[in-house]
Amino acid sequence: MVYHSSFVNEEGVTKACGCPLLPLKSHIKGPAPVYDNDGTDVVDEAITFFRANVFFRNFDIQSSADKLLIYLTFYINVALKKLEGCRTLAEGTKAIINLGLEEVPVPGESGFPFPGLFVLPKGQEEAELFRNYLKQIREETSGRLLSVAYRSNGTPNKWWLAFAKRKFMNIIAL
Repeated sequence: MVYHSSFVNEEGVTKACGCPLLPLKSHIKGPAPVYDNDGTDVVDEAITFFRANVFFRNFDIQSSADKLLIYLTFYINVALKKLEGCRTLAEGTKAIINLGLEEVPVPGESGFPFPGLFVLPKGQEEAELFRNYLKQIREETSGRLLSVAYRSNGTPNKWWLAFAKRKFMNIIAL
């Protein structure tokens, strides 16, 4: 059984392209509101559920937050592929920074991994808002992923990097 997001209450949450711009526990500048609780945010959920959800070929969407969880699961898969050949935390950090510098496509643009999952942006302003949110959430996910993909001594955690070989929803991460 696939794990779903617990962020089903979307009252007062801004949306872009049919995706809720959920709050993040983040120091990175961007359009995401600040998560003021001590609990888990959507990035924590994505990392926690990744190793279970990556085995599924289908994902039954129960809320629009699940769409974000799908996107983050795919992004974690891509990030782990980049980290796969990195033998130290320093090499992994460099690879993740380079991944973060890549252009972030939005729905309707080539390179967006899930056409049809998100609604096309209604205009350039909504597209830029969603692009900036995805960039912020990717950067936050990358930073937190490094802390689980590498041990405190800087060596790779094989129990995480082994999942780089998995395909999520039959999509091959490049």
